[in-house]
Amino acid sequence: MNKPVQRRVLMLMRHAKSDRSDVSQNDFDRPLNPRGRKTAPRMGKWLRKHKLVPDVVISSPAQRARETTLLTAGQLRFPEKKIIWDERIYNGSVPALLAVIESHAPVAGTSLLVGHNPGLDDLLAHLCTGPLPLDEEGKLLTTGAIAVLTLDPGRGLDRGCAELEELTRPRAIEGG
Repeated sequence: MNKPVQRRVLMLMRHAKSDRSDVSQNDFDRPLNPRGRKTAPRMGKWLRKHKLVPDVVISSPAQRARETTLLTAGQLRFPEKKIIWDERIYNGSVPALLAVIESHAPVAGTSLLVGHNPGLDDLLAHLCTGPLPLDEEGKLLTTGAIAVLTLDPGRGLDRGCAELEELTRPRAIEGG
């Protein structure tokens, strides 16, 4: 007897706003700024409200992504010890990010990948077909934004394999 095919969801989240005040600080070690520390838990609450709780969380270990992931996962009650920290996400190209997803994400279920631009924008453009919703400044994944994609569980991560279900930016939910 065949099992029913489950929906596969991939969520891409760009780290929240980082602190650039210390120009001598290494890029990898840049923390979130106060706005970023407010945004990340709000986005976690938004995910929880929309029942988008991941089965797996994969994040860049860079400080700003790490903080974003921990603050977001806390709102989702996702255990910190289950978060996967993968260095390939930092400065990751599309092939590197696809390898990360294939390494850690289940065939069916919901996955959250937290990382950086331009890699996440490039990955989103690779996975989805058609025009993507840019903001008024011409940006796709602004800091803290989350893209929710559905993937065919029977298909690989080839070009155009996903449907963009939603792209939510922090500004859209800041009042709520």
